[in-house]
Amino acid sequence: MAKKISVKLVRSTISQKPKVAATVRSLGLKKINSTVEHEATDPILGMVAAVSHLVEVKEIN
Repeated sequence: MAKKISVKLVRSTISQKPKVAATVRSLGLKKINSTVEHEATDPILGMVAAVSHLVEVKEIN
C-alpha cells in the first residue's frame, strides 16, 4: 500500500502569485485550516513542495 500524506492549508493564498494559488486549489484546499489526504506520489509531492510555505504536511500510517 502506498504512503498517504495529510496536507493542511495554514496560510492564506491572498497576495500569492496566481500559479501558487492554482496549485493550492488543485490539491483540494479551499479555506485556511482545511485538510485533505493524498497518496504520496511524485506529482503530489511536487505540488506540495511548490507551496510548502503555505501548507503543513503530515505522514499518515
